[in-house]
Amino acid sequence: MSDAPAPRVAIVDYGMGNLFSVKNACAQAGMSAAITSRREDVVAADVVILPGIGAFGDAMRALADLDLVSVLRDVAAAGKPLLGICLGMQLFMTESHEFGRHRGLGIVDGEVVRLPERPEGRRLKVPHVGWSRIRPPAAAGLGEAPAWSEPLLGAVPAGDFMYFVHSFYCLPADAGAVVTLTSYGPTEFCSGLRAGNVVGFQFHPERSGSSGLRIYANLAASLHTTWESGNGRTAGSEIRTA
Repeated sequence: MSDAPAPRVAIVDYGMGNLFSVKNACAQAGMSAAITSRREDVVAADVVILPGIGAFGDAMRALADLDLVSVLRDVAAAGKPLLGICLGMQLFMTESHEFGRHRGLGIVDGEVVRLPERPEGRRLKVPHVGWSRIRPPAAAGLGEAPAWSEPLLGAVPAGDFMYFVHSFYCLPADAGAVVTLTSYGPTEFCSGLRAGNVVGFQFHPERSGSSGLRIYANLAASLHTTWESGNGRTAGSEIRTA
C-alpha cells in the first residue's frame, strides 16, 4: 500500500449540490474531501469537484457572490484536475439557454440546451430522471463498443447504466471533447466530456452504484500518478500530493 497522503479534494459548496453523497464517495475511494466555499481551500486542493442540482443562472450568481468564478477558471487554466457533475458540468460551458441566456464559466466552449419533449413526434417526460446507458462515441452497438478513451471510466463496462436527473444537456463546440453519449428516446446527448484537465459528467457517479464509485476510485488513482487526458498527457497535469 502506498504511504502517500490521501489526495485532498475541495467539493465546491455554492448552495446547489448533492454534497454529502460526493464527499462519501470520495472517502470510500481513499480521498480526503472537504465541502467548502472558501477560495483558499479550492486553491490548496489536489482536485476540485463542482457538483450541482438546480438552475444555471442561479448557480452562476451564487458562484459570483462567493467570488469563486475566477478561482474555478484559474484552476482549469493551471492544469489542476477539475471535475463537474450534473449542473457542475453544464457550468463549464460558455452559455446556457435555461430560462433565458446566461453566461457560464467559459472553461469549455459550447452551450447548454433543453432536452426536447417531443422529439420526432414522440412525447418524453422532461426532466430525464432515472437510469440510462452511457457508451463511447465511436460505439456502433453495445456488443461492439470500443474501450473508453476516458481514463476515469476505466473498468466501467461500456453500455453500463448511470443515474441521471436533468432537463438540459451540454453541446460542446468540439465534438472531440465528448467522451460518453447517452440516449433519451431518440435524442442522443453528451453525457460526459473532457477538455484537457477538465472532466464533466451529466450523470451522478456517486448515485450510480459500483460503476459510479469506480469513477471516484479511478480519480484517486490518477492523483498518485498523472492526470491523463483522452489525447495523452496534458501540460501541467502531473499531480503530486502534499
